[in-house]
Amino acid sequence: MAIEVFNRYEKKYLITDKQFSQIQSKIIEFMDPDKFNKNGQTYSICNLYYDTENDELIRNSIEKPTYKEKLRLRGYGIPQLQDTVYLEIKKKFNGKVNKRRSSFTLEEAYKYIDNQKYPLQKSKPNIQVLKELEYFLNFYKLQPKVYIYYERFAYFAKNDNDFRITFDTNIKTRRTDLQLEKGSNGSTLLPENMWLMEAKSSNSFPLWFCELLSDNKIYSSSFSKYGTEYKNYLINTMR
Repeated sequence: MAIEVFNRYEKKYLITDKQFSQIQSKIIEFMDPDKFNKNGQTYSICNLYYDTENDELIRNSIEKPTYKEKLRLRGYGIPQLQDTVYLEIKKKFNGKVNKRRSSFTLEEAYKYIDNQKYPLQKSKPNIQVLKELEYFLNFYKLQPKVYIYYERFAYFAKNDNDFRITFDTNIKTRRTDLQLEKGSNGSTLLPENMWLMEAKSSNSFPLWFCELLSDNKIYSSSFSKYGTEYKNYLINTMR
């Protein structure tokens, strides 16, 4: 059964192509690539972010409060209606991220988001997570706002899947055709020579990783894909 609840610390870093190559060549000693990075290739992730009519969730998030939350629908590759996707609530409090999610087919997910109709064929669903999703959807009266796509390399620490590093590139966004099955077209969010690196763990990061950051002069960033997209959207609407 897929994990439906996560609690961990996450740190983000904007890095160049050169820094990416340096880090990727060194972490192999300590980490294994994700099983989905077949033949040294990235795998793709697509998301629909949901928000209120007046963008309450993302406006609150970019103010950097102690507590913030968001909801998204996530798929891998370009999912079709019968493929598995994940509806996720992501909360952050005092730097620690809590993520709760439930799996659906894409068709089921759309129906659930529209009217909170439980999929009949779900085996042993986590009812508590479904109830939290239902409450979140009804409390905020959410609607799809932004599509975000990217390609990823991911690594897990050897003999310890708790520590994970991901590298995202080719990040694209759009505010039209807000369905996952519509493909990956959109506006580019980062320059071609930049990557978003994230380190994730429920505990402290290992010493070798901290030394690697120091050696390569890499510093954490508060970069958010949805937050950056929203800021760009505001700038473009004011022109």
